[in-house]
Amino acid sequence: MYEPIRSKSVHSTMAGPDDFPHRSREEELDIQLAGHLAALLAVTDELRAAEPSADLATAAERLTQEITRLRGGRTPARASAAASGREPDTAALHRRAHALAGRALVVAASRADTAAAILAAERMDAHTAAQQPRPLASSAH
Repeated sequence: MYEPIRSKSVHSTMAGPDDFPHRSREEELDIQLAGHLAALLAVTDELRAAEPSADLATAAERLTQEITRLRGGRTPARASAAASGREPDTAALHRRAHALAGRALVVAASRADTAAAILAAERMDAHTAAQQPRPLASSAH
């Protein structure tokens, strides 16, 4: 009723197991961690444009160093902060940065990268603190 298959499957003859590159788990985690840190750097740059501070400048420099290390010496692309004509929602940027730092922390912990884990945890703390309401200065009479 059916004609038997007379040739090998195209799937078995096209590529052998060594015909395409494989990455180790560590390489995949490096790529993932570098991606999370690069996204965190982009948000940090947005925050720096909205509210410049020494803390954010230092954080951006440290993030750049970590990303460069993880990418084997390739520095991350940096976006210049262009004025959009509207006030940025810094609270939303801090929330996004906190979430990205949390993702980076999880990946850094899973690959036992102490330097990246410490940096991510510090950034989480900084963005948490930035979201807290600031006490009003009391005036003494």
